[in-house]
Amino acid sequence: MTTKKSVLDGRGFVELLDTFGDDITVVNAARVSMNKESQLNDDNTIKTGDARLINYLASHKHDSPFFHPQARFRIKMPICIAREWFRHTIGLARNEVSRRYVIETPDCFIPKKLRKRAENVKQGSADESIDNEAAVLDLITTYTAQTVNFYEQLLDVGVCPEQARAVLPQSMYTEFIETGSLAAYARIFGLRAQPDAQREIQEYANAVGQLLEPLFPVSWKALTR
Repeated sequence: MTTKKSVLDGRGFVELLDTFGDDITVVNAARVSMNKESQLNDDNTIKTGDARLINYLASHKHDSPFFHPQARFRIKMPICIAREWFRHTIGLARNEVSRRYVIETPDCFIPKKLRKRAENVKQGSADESIDNEAAVLDLITTYTAQTVNFYEQLLDVGVCPEQARAVLPQSMYTEFIETGSLAAYARIFGLRAQPDAQREIQEYANAVGQLLEPLFPVSWKALTR
């Protein structure tokens, strides 16, 4: 099974490192209230009654059983997208690469398309590209490279990494390990995979969904339908 999805320009990614539990974990977290326990079928599929229970739990917002299965990811995304992703906190733990210590040349995200600002909303973008897109993309590429070069010059003259990093652009990729519950990732997916979410963060949410759905097929469908 694929455990890593490339995102954006191919330098971003979502990598599934580990999981704990499965659909039956959700079932038995719920059935313990009645001091009962279910088992998988001989072919490792979930019983029909247990599938019905999962759907009931999800549709009636009985969320606690979905907090027991866990997933651990390594994710690489631009800082400006990561700060949106990090707004999700419940049921999640993260540890991020620190540029107080790491001084390797950073990767930066350069979009392939520059979307126009949406006229009918306060935030977001239209499908249409801006005028003179190629020329503006060239400028973004040039200025980004100059900024990274200036950062390295600061390090070369002895500026400490924790101060030199302040000049780096929000397009710089950051990397972090994140562990969260199935419920937490379903919530992220439900909000960030929607058409009104930023296009770039949609790619990350969809990558998470593509990696988790095969491992929790009944629960994921019930939580995200």
